[in-house]
Amino acid sequence: MGNRSSKPTISPELEKPWRESEWGQKEALKKSLEEFSVSHPDIKHIRILVAGQIGAGKSSFINSVNSTFQGRITNGAVVNANSVSSHSFTNRITTHRVRGADGDLPFVLTDTMGLKTEAMEGSQPEDVIKAIYGHVKENYKFNPEEPIDHKSEDYIRDPLLSDQAFCMVYVVDSKTINFTDARLIDKLRIIRHRIRDTRIPQVIVLTKVDEACPLVKNDLKKVYTSITIKRKIQVCSEMIGVPLNCIFPVKNYQDEIKINNDVDVLILTAFEQIVKLANDRLREVASN
Repeated sequence: MGNRSSKPTISPELEKPWRESEWGQKEALKKSLEEFSVSHPDIKHIRILVAGQIGAGKSSFINSVNSTFQGRITNGAVVNANSVSSHSFTNRITTHRVRGADGDLPFVLTDTMGLKTEAMEGSQPEDVIKAIYGHVKENYKFNPEEPIDHKSEDYIRDPLLSDQAFCMVYVVDSKTINFTDARLIDKLRIIRHRIRDTRIPQVIVLTKVDEACPLVKNDLKKVYTSITIKRKIQVCSEMIGVPLNCIFPVKNYQDEIKINNDVDVLILTAFEQIVKLANDRLREVASN
């Protein structure tokens, strides 16, 4: 009796990367952003609003951006040490400047309370939408039971251009995207649809790629040849509705005490596109 033929092994890696990479271009990416000029003469800092599910790494992404530019691990945005917590550690609107080695860069990142599946927990989509349009004061404490309205003392009736965000960043956990509750996806879709007509760019930062794929955990540079990560990005696009070219896989700094060039390149690649899209929208506003 002959030997049974074994099933062919399916490789977890593509022969060619599904996206062009910029490995080795860290300094060029940093320089481009450090020398960036805002397209509106009255705006000193482009505001970018960061939202997403609880525990996905919103605050960690903000810290990672600053760490990349400062060349050391920073923790300006307070992060919950309990990564499996069901509660958002961020409970107020908090804006963080992006700082380079020689001072502030012309960008600010506004952190929001995490979204949760339950209707009365986490931030409300309405709060996030109003924050995008600049109607929410800094340090406003989110109320999971009732979104902010025009009667609140933290409501800005006539926001300045500098109060408004010109890019919406959704932070999504790559480990759990396939199992994300439909109610949470609905919240993201509500936000997406409500700001769609204003042409505000919308980007997804897909975090924890090293935890989602063993291939990437062993070598971060394989993120663009990983079939697992490519599929997760496709799932993300289908579920939330953001185009594939506006979804960026990253690894945030979490337990590291020193920066890493490959981590920095992924962070800078995502942030460069976020900034360019935000500046394009700001330019449109200026021309109207």
